Amino acid sequence: MNQRFQVSSSPHTRSTISTSAIMFMVALALMPSCVAGVLFFGEHALVVLVLSAASSVGTEYIYEKLLHKPVTVKDGSALVTGLLIGMNMPPAIDWWIPCVGSVFAIVVIKQLYGGIGQNFMNPALGARCFLLISFAGKMANFTTGTGMIGIVTQVPATTDALSGATPLAYLKTGQLFDLRSLFFGNTAGCIGETSALALLAGGLFLVAMKIIRLRIPGAYLGTFALLTLITALLRGYPSPAVYTLQQLCAGGLMLGAWFMATDYVTSPITAMGQIVYGVLLGILTWVFRMVGTGAEGVSYAILFCNLLVPIIERYTRPVAAGVAGQSREAKRLMREKEKEAKRLKAADRKEKPV
Repeated sequence: MNQRFQVSSSPHTRSTISTSAIMFMVALALMPSCVAGVLFFGEHALVVLVLSAASSVGTEYIYEKLLHKPVTVKDGSALVTGLLIGMNMPPAIDWWIPCVGSVFAIVVIKQLYGGIGQNFMNPALGARCFLLISFAGKMANFTTGTGMIGIVTQVPATTDALSGATPLAYLKTGQLFDLRSLFFGNTAGCIGETSALALLAGGLFLVAMKIIRLRIPGAYLGTFALLTLITALLRGYPSPAVYTLQQLCAGGLMLGAWFMATDYVTSPITAMGQIVYGVLLGILTWVFRMVGTGAEGVSYAILFCNLLVPIIERYTRPVAAGVAGQSREAKRLMREKEKEAKRLKAADRKEKPV
């Protein structure tokens, strides 16, 4: 016999796509939203995006060099983190604030927990929440201004920039906004979250390239849309269906659903777990937006569900082949033993003299 068997530890099958290739695809999918942000908000938005990405990559390189660790900047994860942080910034933010966020994301959330694959929450969202706490006023200063393709909606022609409420603030009161502006991105908001069209195109590109599946974004958006529609009907809002579509296109919902909730490290790996995860995200976002006092809530919903991923995976992991049958057989044997014990106990009582 010349047939040889090689014994090795799992995994026994490996994907041909590398981490760097996956991150390149994600960065490519983010480009439509980045370009839309620069076109709508101008050159300062481009500066914020570039500095955020550069500081993220630079921080990872310096940290790993100083601690004599293998340099992993080539895998592209730091670049994606930096881009997401920049996309979550207001257009007129001071240039150094996203740099601080990038350092926090890479050092505190990613590297201190062991690097890529070890972080317990999404680094970009963790950095955004850190900046919201540290620089609340600047992070809430949403401006609309003259971009490269014209003047943003609701800004007078003689105004270069205007600080005001985002569309979510109007929707919070039950008022309707311009759905077309929300869909194309011609509204106030963060640099990379205003264009639902660009985000949808990037998300569908990732699905087509089999980088992500529709389970998480589908369950997330579907659950939120259903709950929002029911709420709009119960509260008597005008045009509940239109209101629901506007809620889907407004704020960071599309960005969070397609690009941050689907993060490999901080989302479940089981099929049922991904659906449960998406449903929980939709419920929490609905609670934050429609029940709570805030207008947004996507970032906090995703971070909270990141912490629940180990529990979700524990109760949704598939049963190994044969285990279910063994479990049924064990229960049957246990019932037979209990019946036999009761029979023997009854027989023993009969044999004892009175």
